[in-house]
Amino acid sequence: MTHPFKPLVKTHMTTFDEFVQLADYSLMDNLHADPDARSDGDDHRARQVFSGHFVPVTPTPLPEPEYVSHSRTFFNELGLSDELALDDDFRRIFSGDISAARAPMRHVGWATGYALSIYGTEYNQQCPFGTGNGYGDGRAISVFEGILNGKRWEMQLKGGGPTPYCRGADGRAVLRSSVREFLAQEFMQALGVPTSRSLTLYVSKFETVSRPWYSEGSRSGDPDIRMDNPVAISTRVAPSFLRVGQLELFARRVRSHAHPTALEELRAIVIHLIEREYLNDIDQNLGFADQLIALAKLFRQRLTSLVANWLRVGYCQGNFNSDNCAAGGFTLDYGPFGFCEIFDPEFQPWTGGGQHFSFFNQPAAAEANFHMFWTAVRPLIAENAEALEHFDQVRRGFAEEMQNQIQLMWTAKLGLAEFNAKLFKQLMQLMTRSEVDYTIFFRELSQIPDDISALKKSFYVKTSQTLDDQWESWLKSWRDLISAGSDLSAVSKKMKLANPKYTWREWLVVPAYQHAMQGDYTLVKELQEVLSHPYDEQSSEVEDKYYCLKPKAFFNAGGVSHYSCSS
Repeated sequence: MTHPFKPLVKTHMTTFDEFVQLADYSLMDNLHADPDARSDGDDHRARQVFSGHFVPVTPTPLPEPEYVSHSRTFFNELGLSDELALDDDFRRIFSGDISAARAPMRHVGWATGYALSIYGTEYNQQCPFGTGNGYGDGRAISVFEGILNGKRWEMQLKGGGPTPYCRGADGRAVLRSSVREFLAQEFMQALGVPTSRSLTLYVSKFETVSRPWYSEGSRSGDPDIRMDNPVAISTRVAPSFLRVGQLELFARRVRSHAHPTALEELRAIVIHLIEREYLNDIDQNLGFADQLIALAKLFRQRLTSLVANWLRVGYCQGNFNSDNCAAGGFTLDYGPFGFCEIFDPEFQPWTGGGQHFSFFNQPAAAEANFHMFWTAVRPLIAENAEALEHFDQVRRGFAEEMQNQIQLMWTAKLGLAEFNAKLFKQLMQLMTRSEVDYTIFFRELSQIPDDISALKKSFYVKTSQTLDDQWESWLKSWRDLISAGSDLSAVSKKMKLANPKYTWREWLVVPAYQHAMQGDYTLVKELQEVLSHPYDEQSSEVEDKYYCLKPKAFFNAGGVSHYSCSS
């Protein structure tokens, strides 16, 4: 595992005119628009979309947008100058005013439909029409696709206003959730976990929307007040935003004979998925059936590796439906997410998520999403019995592959040469009984302590002598395993690459977005800097503030320890 952060270097693309020349719209050029859509993108009311891969739609601009932040790391990776984030035309585009586009950019963006499955069960209730034809990107509008520094990227506005899939909502995102998503994507990238990326964050100087949220000091499970929130637009970037739920939508249309070209549309979007996300990994000289088998193997590997990484860093997706599962195998949705502080296998930050989307249940949710991927793609090779058998074998092997990835992850976190089930089981029991801070515990363990005194820095409860003795016994067994023929300093160094020192702590993020709502972005930028170096030893001031246990005042606090999906 290598450190993901690279020093910034001077970039050379300084003008908006240079940027727009990189536009290249593979999705709009190669897939089909909804035949009922308006060509001018004025398509902002909830309606049914019966066919087509996307709907042309124009975003709704933020009134008087103000710059909050941008990702210097990602700008550098893309070859963009930091000054571009303050360029007037660039700001207009990424705060929703697509009229600033110049050729070869286009004056319309696009939104996509998708289906919803939860743990392998198909749903239509979230669609206002009860058909599934009105469910999709309700407030996410892609406005740019192009090739930057030799790699294709799609740029999507979160909170860009209503689309045909808005289900009657306003299509806006508030500054609170926008700050969280912007920082979380930066953090996950720095952790080395595959993720969509953050580009820019702008806020309107005067537009607000009302959302349910929590009153000061609330211990309520659900929001207990309504708050006016500044409206913001964050731009997230990925090789594509194709989801398992999108594939499902077209497979459902095939199954129901929704229209004569349904199977062609399914085949086209799967081919597009391969070209966008797997082009360098799948031999284009293979026959189509063999490409689909390769696709299934690669997606399985990416998805299982991704979820193992989530467990490694303490991340809980909260709502890992098929529509929140990127077909490219990276972290896509930052809605009701959270990071585990007090270790709890059933940790779940979202009040609506239930145990089935809890921290340690994420592998099961991933398998359910992979099952829906497999189900959706399978009709394309229905007439090829031999290919179907190979394709089905990939599906049957998911659980084993998931287990292998998880065991490799725990082996790395513990600095072991191989996974030890007995040692791991004992550790989970001790961590639960001692209510350890997940991040601090493993970072302190990475120092390879001689006794448990250093580990107690991570304990939220006072332990008994009996529990201390059990810890000492476990620690001795663990040290005996890693000491056999090993250089302990090398083991420690390697463990620190698997165990970050700094993590996302919601009680430190809350003040950042609260200050931002008053026009002060200092804490947003401070968090952005700290979370960009999660494996590094930072200053004593940073350590004192960010490497510490959660204060008791924030236990069971609404909006901190748990939150609704309102954003």
